[in-house]
Amino acid sequence: MNIFKEATEQLREASKYIKTPEDVLAVLTTAERKLSVSIPVTMDDGTRKLFHGYRMQHNSLLGPYKGGLRYHPQVNEDEAQALAFWMMVKNAVVNVPFGGGKGGIQVDPKSLSPGELERLTRSFVRRIAHVIGPTIDVPAPDVNTTAQIMEWIADEYARVVGMTSDESSTLRAVVTGKPVSYGGSEGREEATGLGGATVLKNILLKKEGELTYPLTVAIQGFGNVGYFLAQYLYKARTSDDQPMFHIVAVSDSKGGITAQALDPEKVMADKKENKSISDKLGKRITNDEILELDVDILVPAALEHVISKVNVHNIKANIILEMANGPTTKEAAQILDDNGCMVIPDILANSGGVTGSYFEWEQNMKGQTWTIEHYRRELHTYMTQATDEVWGAHKKHKVSLRTAAYIVAIQRLVAAIDR
Repeated sequence: MNIFKEATEQLREASKYIKTPEDVLAVLTTAERKLSVSIPVTMDDGTRKLFHGYRMQHNSLLGPYKGGLRYHPQVNEDEAQALAFWMMVKNAVVNVPFGGGKGGIQVDPKSLSPGELERLTRSFVRRIAHVIGPTIDVPAPDVNTTAQIMEWIADEYARVVGMTSDESSTLRAVVTGKPVSYGGSEGREEATGLGGATVLKNILLKKEGELTYPLTVAIQGFGNVGYFLAQYLYKARTSDDQPMFHIVAVSDSKGGITAQALDPEKVMADKKENKSISDKLGKRITNDEILELDVDILVPAALEHVISKVNVHNIKANIILEMANGPTTKEAAQILDDNGCMVIPDILANSGGVTGSYFEWEQNMKGQTWTIEHYRRELHTYMTQATDEVWGAHKKHKVSLRTAAYIVAIQRLVAAIDR
């Protein structure tokens, strides 16, 4: 089963609880536009090389298409289509006025010089400029794309459409995740991790009396998302000022470490010094082993489908916080649910990222600049409200949190169809 079909089947199963008509489901599971482009780039040695890029615009019922651009050799249409669909659902769950989009370029950016990477990005923008824009489609960073790449996109888009000085702030809203100096927003870098920490703590409060603190946490993936999540969990305290969590294991693409308690700042300092997490702070473990540790909370924050029928029966955590997109296969998710493991789904857990993107977009559109304190307060409000709504559907329909999140999303999207 391809990942797009799997994603849409999750929505169809959730729709049974609220009797969604088939014609509505057809709208929600069909992409509005699929764009595939070839991108010629002059390389540093003077040769010309052709790359392939995609932009999938799944649904715009709630607002402009919104979703990341990834630069990776395995970027393909099916993956982009599934991720665009998930963005539609995620935006509906957290109630931001965006639709679902996604895309990227088939490339290993590490194989390109900075000049080649910039020329590739600008060439891509020239081929998709007619279908993106602040009120049409708003890309963002994703795998292997950075604030610098977002700045190049915004700058090239402004060139293509002919920017005037009065339009500079608004036109920069064509992308989010930009440098703060170029219209980006303070707080955006931490938004996904902070949002995930907010969701987790809110759900644990609803289970008060069932838990004994501190809870042990293992995090697979120690990039931007995993690091900021770890930071906020490390700092979290109970009402009597005791630690809520102990981070006992972390990993990056080359493996990880486990210890009784890890300080995320020290781990990140070690990672920067050694280009990867070393064994200086703990015992060496593999990325497969970290998933099967005997911990209270497991956080897959790296790749898709790392929990599958192959390893699901070895998962010992009682709670899984999905900070990656689609880290659990459909079959594995059902087994975890049957085993009493609570999975906090990606479409809720990692939606702090797109919520933060919305804040940046809104500031650009209105010519505003928020303080970091205001940004964090707004993020807390949005994430808490979304968690409360998903938890309410979970209790009302007696379904998993994933199904509950889809129910919340479907109801919001159906309401938009009916407007």
